Amino acid sequence: LGWKFYDADDYHSPENKKKMSEGIPLNDEDRIPWLCALHDILRREDSSMQDAVLACSALKKMYRCILVSGASAVESNQIEQRGGNAALKILFVHLDGSIDIIAGRLEKRRGHFMPPELLKSQFDTLEPPSAPENFITVSLEKSLPEIVLEIERAIISG
Repeated sequence: LGWKFYDADDYHSPENKKKMSEGIPLNDEDRIPWLCALHDILRREDSSMQDAVLACSALKKMYRCILVSGASAVESNQIEQRGGNAALKILFVHLDGSIDIIAGRLEKRRGHFMPPELLKSQFDTLEPPSAPENFITVSLEKSLPEIVLEIERAIISG
């Protein structure tokens, strides 16, 4: 697509990385500043008329609302409210797979601060996207080229 790519893990605070490396799951208080910073990155790209891809474990609806609306989603306690001038247009891609499939992929990852033991806590936290969120669900049982093609088709079709 020729878009900028951001890995949200690169933007975790040293405290968050330390916590995860010790096998301690992050909570909302840990994640909210990180999500607000990610929103700011997406807002900057949007202001520059630049499309971007953000790889991010936005596990809860509230987290996805923060990515769309920034700190205002938290400050107003209006997580459901997604309109207004601050809202970004984001297509969320929910990569859906069993804990076994994802655990197998995590086991192959080297040098990452999040140990595979934290995967269960992420599944426990997960709130899959639902209407009216702007999302597609893609099965991780497909091959990587099939996954990429499905995402590209969804982006191109608008």
